[in-house]
Amino acid sequence: MGVEAHATNERVTGRRWTVRLDPVGRGRADVRVSCSRPACAAQVLPSAAAGRTAAIGHLKAHLRAGPAPRPSAQCACRAEECHTHIRPAGPRERPVPWRCGGAVVLAVITDREGRWWQVMECCSRCAAAHPTAKVVATAPAVEAPARSDGFRADAAAPTTPAGIAPPGGPAATTPTFSAAGPHFSHSATATAAGTAVPQQTSAPRSDHRSDPHSAPRSARPPRRRPPRGRIAQRLVPHDLRPVALRDELTELGELFRAYQARTEPDLAMLADLHARKAEAFHAWAEATADTGLRLDARRAEQAAATARLQHLHRIGQAPDGEGPAVARLLTAPAQWNHARSVLAHVAETAPLPGAEARLLVVMVTLRTAQSGVGNLVGQDIKGLPLSDPEQLVGQLVESGWLGISGTVEELIASRPENPTQITVPSLTPDEDDPGPFTFGRKLRPKLSGWAQRVVGEKKLRKGKTEAGVRLLALALATGSDGEGRLGPGGEGIGVDTLSSWCAVDPGDLPALVDRLTAADWLAEADITGTHLTGKLTERVLPLGCPLT
Repeated sequence: MGVEAHATNERVTGRRWTVRLDPVGRGRADVRVSCSRPACAAQVLPSAAAGRTAAIGHLKAHLRAGPAPRPSAQCACRAEECHTHIRPAGPRERPVPWRCGGAVVLAVITDREGRWWQVMECCSRCAAAHPTAKVVATAPAVEAPARSDGFRADAAAPTTPAGIAPPGGPAATTPTFSAAGPHFSHSATATAAGTAVPQQTSAPRSDHRSDPHSAPRSARPPRRRPPRGRIAQRLVPHDLRPVALRDELTELGELFRAYQARTEPDLAMLADLHARKAEAFHAWAEATADTGLRLDARRAEQAAATARLQHLHRIGQAPDGEGPAVARLLTAPAQWNHARSVLAHVAETAPLPGAEARLLVVMVTLRTAQSGVGNLVGQDIKGLPLSDPEQLVGQLVESGWLGISGTVEELIASRPENPTQITVPSLTPDEDDPGPFTFGRKLRPKLSGWAQRVVGEKKLRKGKTEAGVRLLALALATGSDGEGRLGPGGEGIGVDTLSSWCAVDPGDLPALVDRLTAADWLAEADITGTHLTGKLTERVLPLGCPLT
């Protein structure tokens, strides 16, 4: 009793700290990385990927610099009364008050979404109770203190590996050891410890264990369990049957991790992996009656269908039972929504009136959308239908909306080998304002190239259409459905909305519609006092951004 109380009083609470990844604000792409340790200041990163990389690096730095787990530490999760500590004490077991069992370890626990990482100094049994825990260090074993009567402290009250005292408790003064193998509380044989081995008094058994030539159990190698597989943050049980299902789940986990390490995506392969995962999880759910596994199987089926559809769109094929797919310049719904967000931002913040100024602002915004900085050459401006490009650029510079590294004349005369750097202060992000757009650096040139293809389309360029017609082409490309019908469900687009976007009077809009119809952009066009209906021609469908 005195030895146990002394050991418990000397124990200290295990360490624990958390690294979190939180959004800075609604609708913003930047994230905040924070650490619960008092000496660590929070930092803001521009994207979730960058924040996750910084959080993992910060956690690894703590693990490298921090001390190893202490053998005498009290389990950190004991203070929160975790379920492995709270268990009924039966007549033959007495719970140890400071840990459940096993060595003290340093474990890292994370959530499935990768939003937080927690380091905890705890016992190995509690670490094993967490499905996402990874043990990064284990405390060395500590010899029990010697007693004044010559016995080791743990020999007077031997415990089981689970930390439970045997029947009889500490009152047993003379421990007895079995010849079958070593006990938890000693490492030598009973003869070496000076303790007599009880002789067999009953009649010998008739089975193979009575053979004097058979090897004792202690000489047999320990039975090792096969390594456990992991898939979708789940551990595959050792005893899962049938064995073919266990092997399939283990192999799928390895294949998913190998796919994540690829440098280039393969959507067809990903769809097949998700389909196999759905089938395996359905079988796993039937074997274990786990509702969570059934839900994961349904999600895997949905992921397989989505990946397969994306693959067909990328290669220009149609799903089974559908018509020919359109090979669009912008391929994903997220890209279409970002294109609409750029046009909406320009409509709200254009610094100058008129269709020509609006068209120039659109193209410059797409060149500088990510960082507020970009490059222009003279052909980029002279290729637009502007009556006086030098004067228009000068007005944008005078208004403070646009900044250029040289003069307007130098910008108009610049060539691709010597571009002019431009800046748009309202698009430049800072610590307080990350900017109006949330798309990444790789998407910006795709959006800019898409707008250039629309406004510079061959028939619009040869027909020498004015800026208002090309702005209308942009509006219709982002305001039609997957079949090219204008407006949601083909109900048309409001005339007031189109005239506001094109920076023209509503009475001038029919002339712009006629120009687009003549250029084979529009078919079945009908403009009334409130709406423009019709559909894009099949020729320009690849330039569309369908409404979702």
